[in-house]
Amino acid sequence: MTEPLADLPARRPVLAHHERFTGKVWDVVSDEVDLGEAGVVTRDYVRHTGAVVIVALDEADRVYLVRQYRHPVEAECWEPPAGLLDIAGEDPADAARRELHEEADLTADEWHTLVDYFPSGGGVSEAVRVFLARGIGTVPLDERHERTDEERDMIGAWIPLDDAVAAVLDGRVHSSSAVAGLLAADRARRDGYASLRPADAPWMRPEATRLVR
Repeated sequence: MTEPLADLPARRPVLAHHERFTGKVWDVVSDEVDLGEAGVVTRDYVRHTGAVVIVALDEADRVYLVRQYRHPVEAECWEPPAGLLDIAGEDPADAARRELHEEADLTADEWHTLVDYFPSGGGVSEAVRVFLARGIGTVPLDERHERTDEERDMIGAWIPLDDAVAAVLDGRVHSSSAVAGLLAADRARRDGYASLRPADAPWMRPEATRLVR
């Protein structure tokens, strides 16, 4: 291989599209896809809005994590603050700032793109961007967001980055956002943050995920 390793944007002809289920956050759809010589196949998948994740890192190399109940896996998972891209026209970096405010009562002066990933590209159209937030501040008490539903009982804690990475590698922390975000943050720290990309770096985000309820 002579070119840099990179995913290749590609689209195959969709001969038929079927809406199977419309939910509050995501939909289930079926596409009949023409793969050329490989024939026509039917693929069912979850059409997702996409999401942002925030790895907030303070001057002591501690990362802010929240513990939130995740019903599908029946567990209270430790993970970075995160949220859906479900507001029309909202810039992903602005969404990240909003989620950090709402879930962690924190602000940040310095923002970079840490890593992008598809959590399950074989069955979900979701694309996730993880931001690294530094220059951390605290939201005043009278400006804090009132959390509801699963977020109501959510707790947060500052954890040394080394300890958080160890928890991932030891199999004690399982959230995909924590695995990707914490390992990427550790890698960035090791090279003096030289590998960080701008907050508005190009992003391979499927257009189909840009849904608004």
